[in-house]
Amino acid sequence: MIRFLKKRLPDDPANSGALNDLSFILIIFFIVIAGFNINKGFLLNLPDREKPRVVKTEELIVATLDENGALLLDGNPVSAEDLRRETEALQKEFPNCTFLLQIHPDAEYQSVISVIHDIRTLKVENFSFRMTGGAE
Repeated sequence: MIRFLKKRLPDDPANSGALNDLSFILIIFFIVIAGFNINKGFLLNLPDREKPRVVKTEELIVATLDENGALLLDGNPVSAEDLRRETEALQKEFPNCTFLLQIHPDAEYQSVISVIHDIRTLKVENFSFRMTGGAE
């Protein structure tokens, strides 16, 4: 008995559902990733080595953020609103004032970000921060 083999037709690329699903997922992925390119961080300028800036003590605001998230201004506890008022008052007197934030290593991250955000909304151009030696 002679059998005739049926000739198989090649698969039509339009029928591949898996490639359609994969391409759709890739399109969605790139659309979502494109939204993350917006810069929403804090833009801080680094000091210039050739031209160090001399800061006068009367133009300096020194605030301390302790491990409990409490703000201290000149050693006295203050609220965030009081810090804003003091900063605005000094900024009116000295438009080029400098804000120094001393941060305890155990301070909560969100507390630090909140203080930085408040100061940046006041348009303080010269901002500096440093860690205090509180970790033991």
